[in-house]
Amino acid sequence: MADPFLSIQNVKKSFGNVAVVKDFNLDVGAGEFVSFLGPSGCGKTTMLRIVAGFEEPSAGKVMIGGKDVTGLKPNQRNIGMVFQAYALFPNLTVAQNIGFGLKVAGMPKAEAQARIAEMLNIIKLPDFGDRYPYQLSGGQQQRIALARALAPKPKLLLLDEPLSALDAKVRISLREEIRSIQKKLGITTIFVTHDQEEALSMSDRIVVMNEGRADQTGTPFEIYNRPSTKFVANFVGTLNVLEGTVSDATTGTVKINAEEIGLKGKLNGSKSGDTLSLALRPEAISLGRRPGNDANLTGQIADVHFLGSVIRVRVGVGQNFVSLDTFNNSSTPPPAVGEKTEISFSSGDVLVLH
Repeated sequence: MADPFLSIQNVKKSFGNVAVVKDFNLDVGAGEFVSFLGPSGCGKTTMLRIVAGFEEPSAGKVMIGGKDVTGLKPNQRNIGMVFQAYALFPNLTVAQNIGFGLKVAGMPKAEAQARIAEMLNIIKLPDFGDRYPYQLSGGQQQRIALARALAPKPKLLLLDEPLSALDAKVRISLREEIRSIQKKLGITTIFVTHDQEEALSMSDRIVVMNEGRADQTGTPFEIYNRPSTKFVANFVGTLNVLEGTVSDATTGTVKINAEEIGLKGKLNGSKSGDTLSLALRPEAISLGRRPGNDANLTGQIADVHFLGSVIRVRVGVGQNFVSLDTFNNSSTPPPAVGEKTEISFSSGDVLVLH
């Protein structure tokens, strides 16, 4: 990466004796969209508030555009921020809400009106300027909040769970719109969410946070397909975990129940007799033997769930259960509960969790 636009260096934050952010480091390039992803209480919103200037770090510093802003107030950082709860002024019209920051900055009226009109077009609500927040849907209110944050042309956009209060259909539409606007404007963006689907679909990179630390930072592909910790593997996506025992470390053979599969090159120093947790995504497993799959296990259908275009099948494999997805084919009935079956997968898709 060239010189980062945003650099978070060795940041720590404690409230009393409770450490909320622990030695957090991150460099973000200009125009990059980075998500902080994690469960409630992992420190992601606190870290965002430190970047914004609403919280002061206990240690470390924040650099924006090569300048140390750690001691600066939020209005001195050239940032825009969107909150979960919209935070629109109920007594102001849409146009007045969008133009609020422009008025505070002393922008000439004609220039401000042109910028407001531009923002209304960008968020695809060109005729809504005279309405009040109570006349808008939740999705429309969040669009106005985004336009207000962007109107002063900030260099850094901070989004704190902006979609979590919206229904599912609106969330999907608005996340696509936010990403499209971000790309169009080329603005560096930090997006906080607990929703893995949002993070995976919107981000250039994801920081998975756990107990105040960055467990893993990487592209959506890397986070999903190559999780570096057990926490990341479990938190991002659906995961099947099979318990196995190394029967021969030299050949990489692992025994699951009474059956053996080969995982040469994946055991990372494990010895014969060691117990391993082997993880597989549902889409990596097939019902029955398939060309290219070099690992096979026998089991019994435990549950079948119809999900529309996909059928999720739960298979008992000894003491383990695995879920797999098959496409709904109207000409082929789904498997029956209790039916004996084989599952197959490629050993290359197995994640070994230590």
